[in-house]
Amino acid sequence: MLDELNILVVEDEALIAMEVAMSLEDEGAEILGPCSSVATALTRIRDADAAVLDVDVRGEAVFPVADELRAAGKPFLFHTGRDDLDTLRSRYGDDVPIIRKPSDTMGLSHFLAEMIKRAN
Repeated sequence: MLDELNILVVEDEALIAMEVAMSLEDEGAEILGPCSSVATALTRIRDADAAVLDVDVRGEAVFPVADELRAAGKPFLFHTGRDDLDTLRSRYGDDVPIIRKPSDTMGLSHFLAEMIKRAN
């Protein structure tokens, strides 16, 4: 489903990062990261086909990464435990999906595959 696609995973919680990465790898994706900082993630955008982004990464908003992905026309979704989703919706509209943690990682893979298919 995600065969040979480079998926950027930005997540600062190690267990969640491993779970998301393994789920995406099971679907054939190549994982960029997981990145546990915004600075590291910014260096990986060029090679990414799509991304799964935690919103708060070590106390820093992931918005610079999301903005760069959007500017490059690369699909991404937010994977967050955040309760206040209004900031995300006001900044990115309804075009960027928000998946709440904890989530079904298999469902996350399918959702990401559909986003990539629509983007192409």
